Amino acid sequence: MAVQICKQALLVVDVQNGVISRTVGKDAVLKNINSLIGKARKSSCPVIWVQHSNDELVEGCSEWEFAPELDWKSGDILIPKKYNSSFEDTDLEKTLRDMQVTDIVLTGAQSNWCIRATGYGALERGFNLTLISDAHTTEPIDLPDGTTIEAKGIIAELNIAFSWLRYPGRKCGTAKSDEIQFLRN
Repeated sequence: MAVQICKQALLVVDVQNGVISRTVGKDAVLKNINSLIGKARKSSCPVIWVQHSNDELVEGCSEWEFAPELDWKSGDILIPKKYNSSFEDTDLEKTLRDMQVTDIVLTGAQSNWCIRATGYGALERGFNLTLISDAHTTEPIDLPDGTTIEAKGIIAELNIAFSWLRYPGRKCGTAKSDEIQFLRN
């Protein structure tokens, strides 16, 4: 079997019914992710789907399934996971290395949990990272003291954090979905 060699990969993390049901701007995020999927496929860059399972997202239930609005194809790569980072106890790093991917374009849910953990995990493993600022989402967090952290603030904070992060020998930043061009390999 021939291994596809490419520099960039689109990572679509946990865009599952039970994960995105209460997220802010869900429809726009799904539209932007689909746009990125189309661009990646057109340039023959891999689309890698990460699918979380746990006690609340039981494998096979409707909450565990990908949002039906997304353009999932059977030829895409699927990485099942059980932890926040898409790299922990999965084949993601090996899959990316086998394809000689150096640059990850990151999208999905939820911004403050699995997107943040996956972004840091990518950088810590030596990958370049672009977080798509309008293609990740989350829901508000209600704190025990009655304070609510609004989802838009969580998303904005993560976008700022990833636009300022610096790691030696790696690139990290953010871009909007319409700014991304996947390179033909």
